[in-house]
Parts: sequence; C-alpha cells; structure tokens
Amino acid sequence: MRVLLTGGAGYIGSHTALLLLQRGFDVIIYDSFLNSSSKVINSIEFYLNSKQINYKLKTIVGDIRNKDCLDKVFKDSINEANPIKSVIHFAGLKSVSQSVDNPLQYWDVNVCGTKNLLEVMSLNNCFSLVFSSSATVYGPSELVPIKENSSCRPENPYGNTKLTVETILNDLFLSKSNVWSISILRYFNPVSAHPSGLIGEDPRGIPDNLFPYITQVAIGRINTLNVYGDDWNTRDGSGIRDYIHIIDLAEGHIAALNYLKSNKFTYEIINLGSNNGYSVFEIINEFHRITGYKVNYKVVKRRSGDISISIADISKANKLLGWSPTRNLKDMCLDGLNWQIKNPNGYC
Repeated sequence: MRVLLTGGAGYIGSHTALLLLQRGFDVIIYDSFLNSSSKVINSIEFYLNSKQINYKLKTIVGDIRNKDCLDKVFKDSINEANPIKSVIHFAGLKSVSQSVDNPLQYWDVNVCGTKNLLEVMSLNNCFSLVFSSSATVYGPSELVPIKENSSCRPENPYGNTKLTVETILNDLFLSKSNVWSISILRYFNPVSAHPSGLIGEDPRGIPDNLFPYITQVAIGRINTLNVYGDDWNTRDGSGIRDYIHIIDLAEGHIAALNYLKSNKFTYEIINLGSNNGYSVFEIINEFHRITGYKVNYKVVKRRSGDISISIADISKANKLLGWSPTRNLKDMCLDGLNWQIKNPNGYC
C-alpha cells in the first residue's frame, strides 16, 4: 500500500517512515524541510540498506500550503498506476512557546495547510487519513489520566490550531461518513530516538522539549537545563508529563493505519501515551541514575501556555488498535543519549 507522509522528514514522521518501509509499505515523504533536515532521508536509506531491506521510498520537497504541489503528488502517483491509498498527516508547526509569539503563522500552516490537503485528497479520491494531533488540545484537566472524551480547553495557539483541525475533520466526516476513514492520534510526549542512533530528535536552537534539552546538556552542547517553574501543584513542584518512546509512537501510527484499512468509514480519536507520569525533576534524577550523566539545571519562571500535569488514558488504543507501549524510561534515556552522542550537532 502506498502511503503519503506529510512532514515525513520530521522527528515523528521519519521514525514512522522507517518502520513503514521495514514492513513493506510504499512511502512518499512530502516535506518542506523548514523544521527538518534532508539528511534524515540518507540515514533512513543507510539503515535499510545495511539490513538488506528492499524498500520503495520517494521524497518530494513541498509545502502543504502549496495546493498545486500537493495535487501534483497525487496526480503523479495515479499516473504511475500506484495511487496513494492513505495519508499520515504530520506536517505542521509544533512549538507551544513560538505559537504564543506568532499565532498567525501557526494558523496558516496548521489549519490552512490541512484544509489544502483535505481538498486535494478529495479531488484525488483518497479518503483515508491518520492525523497527528496533540494532548495539548486538552489543556488543564481535573481528571487524570485523561480520556478522549475529556473536555478540551487548549491554553495556547498551538493547541487551538490542533483542536480546530479536529473540528474540521469531524465536520468533514459527518458530511461524508460513507466515504472518509479518519483516525486522530493525540500524542502526549514523544521522546528518545531509534536504537541505531541514526535518526532522532534534532530541534533548531534551544529545545522546547525536555528530553533533547537534557541530552544536549548531558554532552555539553548546552551548559544548563532550564526548568520552567518549581511551584506547580505537583508532588515536587515541577511539571508532570506522560513520556512515550518514539518507536512505540511510530508503532501506534501503523496500528492506526491498519485499523482504518480494516474498518472503513470510521472516525476515531485515540490517545497515544504511556499511562505514566514523571515530573521534570524525576526525569533529571532518573536520567543521571540510568546513564551516569549529570544534568546541570536552574529553575526559571514558567512558560506561557504550559500546564501542570498531563497523563494519558490509553485504554482505547489498547482496545481498538491492539496497541500498547513496550519501552520504558530506561530505554528512552539510553536511546536518546545514544543518538545525541553519535550526533552531537544533530544532522549538521
């Protein structure tokens, strides 16, 4: 089956692409490379070749806001007698703090870009979609772990754009429920890297996310980790998050893709997380214990848009997809550090 991955060269997209190719899927990566590196494609191919895996991968440089470019991708696949059967939509901007500073850019890319994609999919008779959403749509939640039917009150523009796209997808499905098959995956906190150390998370500038921040401090690329607040209403004052290994998350996408293939004309919102929560201070201490690398940190003021605690209820993913994470915090720390040591400057 041929699958289009918008934003397929990004952190989550690249790991999902690798797993799909390993399992015989024909993959097209469509990426602007605005927040990713073209070198990740070389790393994917190097790994597959080293394992003597036959694969079909095509990479196209393009922006989801460019409707003509998107349409050409679908038209070309039809002309090749190998049409795109499904889309996993990763493309978008994802920094909470940057969305607060530049909300218009986030609405343009995340919402208008998705609208373009959906229109092009419809024009080319492709109606199977896995959408990359986020636990950010929930905002503060009184009930933890958080279920999919919990109220959604995003605290930042990034979360607002993700929830808006979910609303568009719901409206689209209700209008064409005999045509569309849609799975919305709400990620909690993807971390770590492929065990080979060939692909991993390579944020531009100072990382927004905790794990790449920790690994960069651990190897000396950054001097000190900023802990954003120690006065949250949690057990030690630092924010608590549900962390999931990137390979487990990639497995979740394949499970969702297979679910849509077996259950046509369906619309599901599904959490992907670990059902466990660790505070920032706990992660720092556990990283030191597991790896032997001490992480220097300082406490600074809270960031706008952050919340105190976020943990997933993943029972729906267990039930519908037959999916649950198999990697633990030790795997997350060791695989993430392995990537950083082998790639001290990322893909540069």
